[in-house]
Amino acid sequence: MSCQNAEQLARCLPAARRTRQRGAVLHVLVDCTEFVSAQQLHALITADGIAVGLTTVYRMLRELEVYDRVDVVRDEAGERLYRLRPFGGHRHYLVCRSCGRSRPVDAEVVEAWVDRVGETTGYAAVEHTVELTGICATCRPTS
Repeated sequence: MSCQNAEQLARCLPAARRTRQRGAVLHVLVDCTEFVSAQQLHALITADGIAVGLTTVYRMLRELEVYDRVDVVRDEAGERLYRLRPFGGHRHYLVCRSCGRSRPVDAEVVEAWVDRVGETTGYAAVEHTVELTGICATCRPTS
């Protein structure tokens, strides 16, 4: 099932946990075009006048991660940043260390390598994390 908006995304998750607060997390996350921290997401939600606890935001993000509905990267300080995963599997991103802007990158060679590692070692369900950072063209100092 494609989860393009908050309502579709909510249907991709267990029905027992559908609450107004969790729906608010989904609505705001769907509108985020860049990676956000749990604290940033919480601030965006409360700025809209919606009462949601930070713990609810963390739990919702963790659930979305378990159900493969968000991509996760870490910033320079090691904080986890989240972005709604586009339909069709996870992506790898290049994230600007200065402004946080991100862009997906082609990582077919990484995916093929992970598959080969699993096959040659006899491991199943191999997972991986690849984090690429740099300085975007907007932030890069001109010489």
